[in-house]
Amino acid sequence: MTDILMPALSPTMEEGVLAKWHVKVGDTVSAGDVIAEIETDKATMEVEAVDEGEVLEILVAEGSEGVKVNTVIARLKGEGGAAAPKAPKTEAPAATPAAAPKAGAVAAASPSPSSPSTDAAGGRVFASPLARRLARDAGLDLSAIKGTGPHGRVVRADVEAAIKGGGAKPASASVATGEPRKVQSLEQMGIAPGSYDLVPLDGMRKAIARRMTESFRDVPHFPLSIDCELDALLAARTKINALLESQGVKVSVNDFVIRASALALKAVPDANASYTPEGLAMHHHADIAMAVAIDGGLITPIIRQAELKSLARIATEARDLANRARERKLKPEEFQGGTFSVSNLGMFGIKAFASIINEPQGAILSVGAGEQRPVVKNGQLAVATVMTVTLTCDHRVVDGAVGARFLQAFKPLIEDPITMLA
Repeated sequence: MTDILMPALSPTMEEGVLAKWHVKVGDTVSAGDVIAEIETDKATMEVEAVDEGEVLEILVAEGSEGVKVNTVIARLKGEGGAAAPKAPKTEAPAATPAAAPKAGAVAAASPSPSSPSTDAAGGRVFASPLARRLARDAGLDLSAIKGTGPHGRVVRADVEAAIKGGGAKPASASVATGEPRKVQSLEQMGIAPGSYDLVPLDGMRKAIARRMTESFRDVPHFPLSIDCELDALLAARTKINALLESQGVKVSVNDFVIRASALALKAVPDANASYTPEGLAMHHHADIAMAVAIDGGLITPIIRQAELKSLARIATEARDLANRARERKLKPEEFQGGTFSVSNLGMFGIKAFASIINEPQGAILSVGAGEQRPVVKNGQLAVATVMTVTLTCDHRVVDGAVGARFLQAFKPLIEDPITMLA
């Protein structure tokens, strides 16, 4: 008999929703058969059987929420019975593909018993799901608990010892959960009961709340803004689109921004970096993540090695990725691992804004609307189409001088777009 465990579909996944069973007790499954669907924050993944056997028990009903990673969800009679997650089905995933599982596991992407207690970034503490729950219920900071499991992993006995001995410091609500601290209920703040509808948080919204809170709280942000004139770019875009019309390709202003960002990162490689406690990771390529709004949240598909791609290629890839993002059909590798982000709200008429950094990236470029503004040229007042962009920097990686050099490289590319066509 083999236990089928709740899979870990990303290194940070702690729980998920068992959305659907494709088998019932008594069914015989073969290797490759889809046996269940698991929902994470942005993904619906199919779980396949790795070996054949008979389903003896289903221990977690479909539709169950908050199922912890490594929870036994079913039992299989047979020689093997391990299961593995398949490629995403209907949701845009927020997880990197899990590694090949060992017997009795469904995925190996989460911290295994051999993982160190703290990851390389010094943030997430590796602990068993039960240890996390006990620490959370007791209000303890997991990072202050010494793990005695394999390679320092925090296990149940460690948390229980800390509770008895007072060996761990209390954790604030925001640190323990990664969510905004809840000081008072809406009613306590004067909002009458029954005057609003409460929409439950889904996995995506919880993930956004957690990641943005952690980034805004833990990363020292600062913004740098600059104005770029767009008239030459708009004229070039009209000519380029006329030439590409027969190929069914249409280049947007955002495609120019992505291309200019990639070339500016190539010119100023210090801006294409990530912070780690061991040092600064200097990325070899400009993998540009572009923010795409979807129902219920946001996702950032990536144009890989954008510095090597033409405007037409970027436009084609960007349109395909954005369409599949809205249909929730992206693969994990298509939106995780970017080195720099671009967020464009210009189409909504937003003049200027500053984004929250998408860790572990060192910077994100916020793009406002192009609009006609008065400018001074050669001592004379004139009118030009101007776009404000704001670079939000992680000061641990990109200091003021580096951020300014990036914008100095970016601005002439936008204002003289012919230089991007080489």
